[in-house]
Parts: sequence; structure tokens; C-alpha cells
Amino acid sequence: MTEKIPYGFWPSSISTDYLTAQSIRYSEVKAYNNKIYWLETRPNEKGRSVLVCYEDQQTYEVLPSSFSVRTRAQEYGGSCYCLADEDIYFVKDSDQAIYRFNSPTQNTQQISSEGPYRYADLIIDSHHQQLIAVRENCQISNQHPTSEIIAINLQSGSCKVLVEGNDFYSNPQVSPNGKQLSYLTWNHPQMPWDGSTCVVAAMDIHGNISSKHIIAGSTTESIFQPQWSSRGELFFVSDRNNWWNIYAWNGSSVRCIYEMNAEFATPQWVFGMSTYSFLNDQEIFCCYTQNGQWNIATVDTVTHQFVPIEHIFCDISSITTHNGQAAFIANSATESNRIFIYQNKSLTAITENKQDLHPTDIAKAKAIEFPTKDGETAYGFYYPPTNTSISCNLNNKPPLIVLCHGGPTGACETGFNIKIQYWTNRGFAVIDVNYRGSTGYGRQYRDSLQHFWGIKDVADVCSAAEYAISQGWTDPKKTIIRGSSAGGFTVLAALTFTETFSIGCSLYGIGDLEALAKDTHKFEAHYLDNLIGEYPKMRDLYIARSPIYHINQLNCPVIFFQGLQDKVVPPEQAEAMVNALKQKIFPSNMWLLQKKATGFDKPITSKYCMKKNYLFINNF
Repeated sequence: MTEKIPYGFWPSSISTDYLTAQSIRYSEVKAYNNKIYWLETRPNEKGRSVLVCYEDQQTYEVLPSSFSVRTRAQEYGGSCYCLADEDIYFVKDSDQAIYRFNSPTQNTQQISSEGPYRYADLIIDSHHQQLIAVRENCQISNQHPTSEIIAINLQSGSCKVLVEGNDFYSNPQVSPNGKQLSYLTWNHPQMPWDGSTCVVAAMDIHGNISSKHIIAGSTTESIFQPQWSSRGELFFVSDRNNWWNIYAWNGSSVRCIYEMNAEFATPQWVFGMSTYSFLNDQEIFCCYTQNGQWNIATVDTVTHQFVPIEHIFCDISSITTHNGQAAFIANSATESNRIFIYQNKSLTAITENKQDLHPTDIAKAKAIEFPTKDGETAYGFYYPPTNTSISCNLNNKPPLIVLCHGGPTGACETGFNIKIQYWTNRGFAVIDVNYRGSTGYGRQYRDSLQHFWGIKDVADVCSAAEYAISQGWTDPKKTIIRGSSAGGFTVLAALTFTETFSIGCSLYGIGDLEALAKDTHKFEAHYLDNLIGEYPKMRDLYIARSPIYHINQLNCPVIFFQGLQDKVVPPEQAEAMVNALKQKIFPSNMWLLQKKATGFDKPITSKYCMKKNYLFINNF
């Protein structure tokens, strides 16, 4: 029998402890020698990143429990291990050095040079018996690290620089015959999704680099995941025709493998991202997104036959293949992230569904398209309040939480998200907004935020709330906005420059754009040049769009979450906003500070949250 309780106060089995227990994150799946490897980030082990192997239908941890596998390169990391016969090479989180683990002997040995280095994109060059990686050299204090591609001799341990001179490098790959090295590179102020180039360099018998030439890309064309086929063609994803499609270079010319209005790539925020791989000599297994929804398919690189694969997934990532078998991470609307294998046209899960909610208690994403205040169109996903044990008076309407994803070049994910279900199960409606600038709708949509960050994204989250009100989905007096990092800036800007929302939550958000332009890490050091304008030349725009300089206009409660070790959004950002708001005497204005970097990979317990009145928005 259902019980009538007001929206927002519904009792729920999804406690904060349950929420953190569900938040194990999978990444970096690799298939090799009939084994599947991946990393698990475990909040309940203080954020330890564990290397796991699946073999003969058994799963086990590869390294001793004292090891956490993670790179801090470019702060966001990625691609921190590689496999070779009986050896595994990985970056140890605590010292950022590269180690070799020998499976038969269980011995571990450091192989990288001593020094302030960070490594990513590890690969084995078997032709020249060397490990190739991207290295950040942090030797000069008070300056951004330099980026280079290096090679470590696997016999002598000697290290040499192969490529240097540009601001950034990624995706080193050796051709099947060992005679060429391909890689991506780009320079400030471009981000890799703005513009990057794919370079092919000749390699001599000693593994040294000679001539180099660009085969694709520019400052206005983004290249993603260059990868050699067994036939010696170099494949890559390009957005030269507005959509990120797959292309191939045969040594003299480039051809499109399959052209469609879909994205076969996603913004390269971390190293080692993968949306396709080779099942055999001519067949690719790939994922792509259309209208915010991910799909999988195979495509024949010779006949160009494109075959969609039937599935129930919403979000798909980290595709890898070996010997005709593909593996990847995916979730559905009702099941959490799992690792799947595709073989013989069949899909099989090799990890368990971590959540046990009944499907009828899970809010499903509904794609929405709504007009913006300036006459354009934005997108998002609506989640209705969902709890089968509760019924409501239809004369009442639920509170609404509008979510702002990070990036701002990012996108919503529509698969099962316990953080969204936490609220919908309590009687909140949720809209996850793909504001202009988001990925998944073509380059033109992605570029529409350039020079308008703090304007168009703010207009779109407000338009989403107004659309929900017009549809009768929410109480106009109970609108909430929440976002992290770049999304946290959109939260603070929306609360400062509009009166759409009643309350806000900023997780490591940005209140002072000028301070961010002066103090952030190398990867994003010139990100704002394209999002706002060149600094300090366009300083007036930075001041005009920064909530901290207009705090007198912010007249509602805000809760802040911030990490003391955050190199992307320094903690001074939250400190300045909180101190300014304290002068306005908002009694429910609170600040939870964890000693963490960007994102929270350790759990915040329900006891601590309740002590800090984290759930105060239930009572507004």
C-alpha cells in the first residue's frame, strides 16, 4: 500500500552510505592474451586504483594491496599501464614512477628515471625493445611542466627523448613493421577537441625519430585516437565535416570509413580514451553517440558495411579488442557500470551489477529538446520522481534539481546514476542539461559556447528550468541547481545573474574567472582564451562574468564542496565565495572541505553529511 508524503520528503533506501558503496569506478579496459584487465577506483579503500584481471571466468587483483595504479599527468591522468607477455608496466600513484611487474616471479622493479616526472600513454615497442610514453617534466619550479615523448630501453634502462617542442603530446603508436611512430600533438590555446594534429614520424633500427609529417588535423580540426591496423593503415577520428567520424590514412591519402551524423569520439580529457578497435584485419568494433545516446556497431573497413549491434546500453566507453574479442565498459538505465565482452556476435557481462534497486523504483531518462532564451535550441534529459511505495497529492508539484555537467565541453550520461536516483527516489525531479558547448551534437554545437561561457550555458540551464515549469513538472518556487568544476561556475553564475533558482550547490566550482586564468594547471592554462577571450586583453569580460565581483546580486543559500589539493580549481575559489556570502548572513550557507583533488574519490559518510546538514535542501 502506498503512502502519501510530500515530494522531496519521501523515505528512501538509498542512503549516502549506499550511494558511496555503489561508486566503484571502472576504467582503462585492456584485452590481452585471452585475459581482460581493468582499473577499479575504490572509494572505500581511500580511493585506491586497483589493477584487476579476468581470466578463465575468475577475477583477481594483479598487484599487492600496497600499490595504487594511477598517473597524475595533466592532472586528469589516464592510460597508466600496458601489457607485454609476462610483464605489466604501470605508474605507481605514490611516486609517479613507472614499474615493471613480472607475473611468474611476482617481482616489481622501478624502471623509470629518478626525478619529478609524470608518465602516461604507456606502450611497448617490441621492435626496438623499449617502452614509449608521454612524459611531463616538472623539474623547473614555478613553471608549467614540459611535455615530451620518451623511450625507456627495457634492457639497459636508459631513457631518451623522441619528440619534444610542442605544448602537448598523446597517443604514441608504433606501426606494425616498427618503422613509423604516430602521435597527436597540440599547442596553447587549443584544447585537443578544438584543434590537434596527427603526426607520423620515421623510426630507424635503433628506435630513433627522423623525418616527421602531419597527415591530418589543424588548429580547427580535432583528431582523436590514431591507431594502426594490422595492414599498416593509420586510422583516426576527425571532426573535419562537423561530426567526429572514422578515417584511415594509407600512406598517401585519407578516406572516410563511414560517414554519418554521429560522434565516434568524445573530448580527450584523459589519456588513453578509446571508442573503437580492430576485431580482425578489416573489421572495427566501435561506439558512437547520436542525440546524447550511445550505441555500438561493427564496420568493415574494406566494404564500408556498417552493422549496428542490438543492446540495452546507455553509456559505453573504453573499447579494447584482442583476437576477435572486444571488451568495454557500459551501463543501462537500470544497471550500474559493468564490463562486457563481445565475441561471436554475443554480449556477456563479466562483472556484477552493483545496484539492487527494483527497476520500477529507478527513474529513466527522457530526452528533451527545449528553446533557449535567445531563440536557439538546447538539449537535456528529464528524470521524474520515482518511488513505487509513495503516492502524492496531484495538486502538489515536486522540487526540481537542474544538473550542470563539467567541462564545460562534456556531456550528460543517461545510464544508471545512483547520484541522480538518490534524489528522484526522494521525490525530486531532475533535469541533466546538455547546454550549448556540450559534446554529442556535432562540432558546430560544441563550438557555440566559444566566447560565450557564462552566457549561453547560464541561459540554457535557466531555460531548462523554465521548460520544466511550463510542462508542469515542478513547483516554480522550488528550483535547485547543482554542478561541479565548470558546472559549478554555471551554478554560481546562474544564481548571481538570474533569479531562476531558489538554492544552489557548487562542487569545486569557479567564482573568479580572472583568478582561474592566473592560477590553474598547464592543460587548461589557456582554455578560457576560447571560452571567454584572451587574458588579460579581455579582462573586462572576465570581471563581468565572475560571480565574486557581483556577490550583492546573489540572494539565496549555496552549499560548497571543495578539495584542498585541487590543482584544477584552487580552493581559494570556494574560500572567496564563502567569505563573501558570509557577509550576507545566509544561515544555511555551508561549506564541506575535503583534503582531495578535483572530484571526490573517497566516500563522504552519511554521519558526516548529516552532521554538516548536507541534506538541508530538503527543508527549503
